Amino acid sequence: MRRLDSARGQRFSSGFTLIELMVVIVILGILATIMMPKILDRPEQARRMKARVQIRNLQSALAFFKTDTGRFPNTSEGLEVLVSSSGLKGWRPGGYIEGGKVPQDPWGHPYVYIQPGTHDDYDLESYGRDGEDGGTGDNADIESWNLEEQ
Repeated sequence: MRRLDSARGQRFSSGFTLIELMVVIVILGILATIMMPKILDRPEQARRMKARVQIRNLQSALAFFKTDTGRFPNTSEGLEVLVSSSGLKGWRPGGYIEGGKVPQDPWGHPYVYIQPGTHDDYDLESYGRDGEDGGTGDNADIESWNLEEQ
């Protein structure tokens, strides 16, 4: 919209010029280039944190199982025994995991449970994003005996 400034006889227009809009777009592009890698890295950190929380929850369920039955599940029983008793003496009706299902890790892989473990009474771990033993960075394993260092 244009108006005439009566004192000077000049025309003024309200709004932004094309150059001003281009400057703003360039600035937003630069900010997006700087911020996107930081924002995109967060989902993987969240998955790794979720795996650590799930392992802690499974450890609690295993401790309750041991309190009730006098032992940890063996490797062949696996974590499934936390939701299905198979007639075990002392097993808590309803199981030890909410929802009646053993969770998979955040990448859709089953947790690895070995009893007796080489690091503790049992070893419980997620193989991370790649689903394979070992790895570094985002592919590093998340291990029950090493939760604080990961």
